[in-house]
Amino acid sequence: QVQLVESGGGLAQPGGALRLSCAASGLSFDVYTMAWYRQAPAKQRELVAVIESGGSTDYADSVKGRFTISRENARNMVFLQMNNLKPEDTAVYYCYAKFASLSYWGQGTQVTVSS
Repeated sequence: QVQLVESGGGLAQPGGALRLSCAASGLSFDVYTMAWYRQAPAKQRELVAVIESGGSTDYADSVKGRFTISRENARNMVFLQMNNLKPEDTAVYYCYAKFASLSYWGQGTQVTVSS
């Protein structure tokens, strides 16, 4: 059974930082493309950052230069370092795994940016 479990969300002040973690189990992690999505209230879910199995990364324009995605294949984990947070980053953040026709979602973790 595949599980993706996010952690690290919470409340941060504008300009602050948070680090999200996603622990994966039940899959051959190193072959999967991993990504972070987010969904704000009344908005569609959007891609935040993606990291391929080979390590190449891509980001939404809104987070470039502020967020960094990374992975540790030995621990089956993917991370999202979020710096210089803005109120518009407030959302539920989801971990996502994809390989060929297989894809999985985590349950999400809430990030709130507010003073």
